[in-house]
Amino acid sequence: MKNIIDYVTEQNDSFQKKEFNAVDSLVLSQLAYLHFDGFVPGITGMAEPVSIEETAGSENIDALFRGVRDSDSNRRLFGALAESPRFRNVRMTYYVNNIDFKTEKQFSAITYMLDDGTAYVAYRGTDATFVGWKEDFNMGFISPVPSQEEGVKYLNTVGGLVSCNLKVGGHSKGGNIAVYSAMKCHQHIQNRITRVFNHDGPGFREEIYQCREFLNIKDRIHKTLPQSSVIGMLLHQQENYFVVKSNRFWIMQHDPFSWLVSDGDFCYVQAVKNSTMFMNTALNNWIGSLDDHKRELFVDTLYEVIKATGAVTFYDLTDDGHKKAVAALKVIKGIDEETKIFVLRTIGSLFLLAAKQLRNSFPVG
Repeated sequence: MKNIIDYVTEQNDSFQKKEFNAVDSLVLSQLAYLHFDGFVPGITGMAEPVSIEETAGSENIDALFRGVRDSDSNRRLFGALAESPRFRNVRMTYYVNNIDFKTEKQFSAITYMLDDGTAYVAYRGTDATFVGWKEDFNMGFISPVPSQEEGVKYLNTVGGLVSCNLKVGGHSKGGNIAVYSAMKCHQHIQNRITRVFNHDGPGFREEIYQCREFLNIKDRIHKTLPQSSVIGMLLHQQENYFVVKSNRFWIMQHDPFSWLVSDGDFCYVQAVKNSTMFMNTALNNWIGSLDDHKRELFVDTLYEVIKATGAVTFYDLTDDGHKKAVAALKVIKGIDEETKIFVLRTIGSLFLLAAKQLRNSFPVG
């Protein structure tokens, strides 16, 4: 079966001839994971946008993929984009990359100028840094999180720099930021947004869906997620979504390279798998059973344990594993007894809720 790399290779029509679609959005959202520092103009400079084809000819091209998950697939995708009649002349600009460990913010965005006279604003999803994943979990008890606020500022700035219509999107947390930014940006900029693409991004706290800003853009949101989605089903959901077939298993389906494509569009299936729905329901019920203070305490405690290992990214955990395990255990021993009991009970409650949901989903007799 074919994936987004095959799609890029096979699509020869310009965006003027064949309208921008959800697969194009996922392709450019995946591209946003690359490290364009030094390649693409920032948001404060006056430099001209650079095309994908021009960037592919740069001497230091390896820097784009350094530290990027699945660099081999990303190299093949970028190579295909640079040769594609549809994508090679897409011009990239207004690149921002900001990781702040103090405020627990991981934010990156880029704007693509398309040949149909519109711009696509792409927000990067969660990268391999623990601070990025910490911010994802912070969404359960903080609204807005720093990257959502940064996303709104970015969209307002870009919307003021260009006069064309806009499309906004992202994968994972990037999809969540895209929806939030489109919802909270200036009204005159929101009026120019034609589509908001959310690719397997988490939902929001329930009160978000009741606000006027969300209702203003609700009909412009196009959400896609794989049939065993976990990330995209977190928190509350009020966005209509389309389910895409994947060639991977469970949470690995979050990987955009696993999403299947046929005849210029995604391979859609009718619904998310029953087993996945039961797990997601149990997880969201568990999150809902904790008040904001308890959610924060649980997330902060686990984060402190991981931070004590000295690891900055998931990849760092594989280096000198014994030393990191010792450091983590030292922190765990130092946690006060009340917090330690709370964390263990909280994890236990997740398993109890999962068992209850399993009984309700598959009753006996």
